[in-house]
Amino acid sequence: MSGAGDDREWGQAPDGRRSYLTTSSPQPLVVRGGRQMATMNGAGFDDEEGGGGLNLAHYWHIIVKHRLVVAAAVLIALVLGVALTLMTTPIYRATATIQIDREATRVVDIEGTEPMKGGDADFYQTQYALLQSRSLAERVVQRENLASDPDFMSQQGGSPLKKITGLFRREQATPAVSGTAEQRARVATGKLVGGVSIAPVRGSRLVSISYESSNPEVAQRVVNAIAENYIGANLDRRFEGAGYARNFLEEKLATVKAQLEKSERDLVAYAQSQGIVNVSAMSSPTGGAADTAGGSLAASDLVAMNTALTIAKGNRIAAEQRWNQARSSGMSLPQIMANETVQGLRSTQATLQAQYQEKLQTYKPDFPLMVSLKAQIDAIEGQIAAEAQSVRQSVQAEYQLALRQEQELAGQVASLKGGVMDLRGRSIQYNILQREVDTNRSLYDGLLQRYKDIGVAGGIGANNISIVDRAQLPRAPYKPNLMNNLAVALGVGLLLGLAAAFALESLDETIKLPEDIEAKLGLPLMGAIPLLEKGVSVEEAMADARSPLSEAYYSVRTALQFSTNDGVPRSLLVTSARPSEGKSTTATSLARNFAKLGMNVLLVDGDLRNPSLHRILRADSSAGITNYLTGSATMADLVQATDQPNLSFIPCGPLPPNPAELLAGATIRAMIAEAEGAFDLLVIDGPPVMGLADAPLLASAVAGTVLVIEAGQTRRGLAKAAIRRLALGNARILGGILSKFNVRSAGYGYGYGYGYGSAYAYSYDYGNKRIEGGK
Repeated sequence: MSGAGDDREWGQAPDGRRSYLTTSSPQPLVVRGGRQMATMNGAGFDDEEGGGGLNLAHYWHIIVKHRLVVAAAVLIALVLGVALTLMTTPIYRATATIQIDREATRVVDIEGTEPMKGGDADFYQTQYALLQSRSLAERVVQRENLASDPDFMSQQGGSPLKKITGLFRREQATPAVSGTAEQRARVATGKLVGGVSIAPVRGSRLVSISYESSNPEVAQRVVNAIAENYIGANLDRRFEGAGYARNFLEEKLATVKAQLEKSERDLVAYAQSQGIVNVSAMSSPTGGAADTAGGSLAASDLVAMNTALTIAKGNRIAAEQRWNQARSSGMSLPQIMANETVQGLRSTQATLQAQYQEKLQTYKPDFPLMVSLKAQIDAIEGQIAAEAQSVRQSVQAEYQLALRQEQELAGQVASLKGGVMDLRGRSIQYNILQREVDTNRSLYDGLLQRYKDIGVAGGIGANNISIVDRAQLPRAPYKPNLMNNLAVALGVGLLLGLAAAFALESLDETIKLPEDIEAKLGLPLMGAIPLLEKGVSVEEAMADARSPLSEAYYSVRTALQFSTNDGVPRSLLVTSARPSEGKSTTATSLARNFAKLGMNVLLVDGDLRNPSLHRILRADSSAGITNYLTGSATMADLVQATDQPNLSFIPCGPLPPNPAELLAGATIRAMIAEAEGAFDLLVIDGPPVMGLADAPLLASAVAGTVLVIEAGQTRRGLAKAAIRRLALGNARILGGILSKFNVRSAGYGYGYGYGYGSAYAYSYDYGNKRIEGGK
């Protein structure tokens, strides 16, 4: 199976009977078994299929796991959908179609006699809003006398369920119309606005107008009335607009004419009294007003000086802020902190202080060398203070310079204001009067021309709206629609069911799946041990080499062989976060599997508080590891043979009153070193991690630690706390093993490692080589 460039070595067990695989190559190995594929290197396992993308299989697992919740939500939603459909009052819809043209044929095209032109979208959106406006609804109510119509005001009907059960009575359908005329009109208008809907026909100028009511005759009558009154209202707006424009223009012309004459007289009188001759105004092509002072040299100088003053004031404020900060900040001033000289002195000072503190451990403060270092530190401190004072003085000088510049510019601006203000004072009123004359003349000319145009047009025009199809009497209810309601109920129920399933899953923080070992705990996955069926014991399952339990521990054994560059660690601790997670079974099974490879294995019961391996192996526990730790026995006195070839066992022995103190001494490390020298592999069944100091102590002494986690029972927080405790003890955690994994409750199928077949086959890639084997 090996080739050129293959760094794998097949190690020989001490008894020379079986070989086991080790590797010295740091290259990762890829191990495949069935559908499961993972990479193993010195750091551990990484699921090759578990990329950072969307894991649809994980979501499908959640849905299948909580399928009853999803099904119940869907069923309840469907029942509610049917119930609401049967209890809803049937509604009838009548629809009429009208055509709205952008412009109608016009005899005289006069601007202002028609609405302002805009885009087609703006025009049609305006028409749609008018169709649903309250003013149109009030017009329809008034013209059709709907406020006094009992059929329209009631609009009540019984649901099919009420009609079937006989709970619907005719007198309930037509309640009396009451209230004042104004109140009835307001109610009728609200009903009309609430029942109208419009739907433009895509790609055409047609618009469908619909009205919904529980009475089909009312729906037909109302929608036809809306179409007719909309056309009438459009014509009324056209004629009213032209007449209103004429009256308005007549009034405005008289007013503007009087204003123009008065403004011209005022302008001439003011120019004569002030002796102003506006040369720029006379040379202007439009003859309009011009600023007689704005273009002077003094005004330009004033603007330039004022701009410079603003900049100088900003510079002074910034310099003043820096000076105030320098006076109050002490050594924390940014300019001081950024000074290269100060930085160099501080670096030197830090070096001397470090030397002083280092030598202080050897010499006393009054030692000449220490006195010299202290003097150097004090001298550098003084240099830093002097350099800081120099920086502050430079900041103060900047502030004083900015202040003087601001004062000088302020004096120059004040001296320029006098001449400019005199010219502006005499020109302001003249410019005001000139602009008033120009405005009044332009307004008068425009109004006069518009008045002549409107007089010619006279509001002549044709209507641009017509009825294409009148509404017909609806024969069947428009809603409720049973199939639509059921579809909506199905969608809502499915969404609620999925939300409930994912909510339940997110609240469940237990480690349930093999991929949770890596995703939630950050540990390499060594393997997943299936939950035994009822009535099957561990001994019976392990006795069958093809049982799922045996296959699972074969997978863990293979993972451990490639967990480090040197193969299987010489000493291995098997522990768990809490009791009864399967660590003792795992330790025993791993020890037996490695012994089957021909390795000389020593299994030690390291749980000094609740030992159990002597019961599993049916061994004598009168003397054990506690005797070795107390110095009352040697390892040769304690090692017991088992029914498994190449497998030896040391029980716990008498329960000590102080297990943590025994494990904290150097004796446990000596025992592990002695076992590593005498055996190929040492497997220790340790105590649980949480609540005890024993497991971290053992983990710090062995070459590798495996954490067993019970599926569906161990919470993520507890497992992570156990990992943290082991890490604090400098444990080398090789990975995690998921025990008691129920494949059926997982929700979807797994390949080897999760769901096991009748035969075990494995393969792995090593560099460019592929190795296969199995049973």
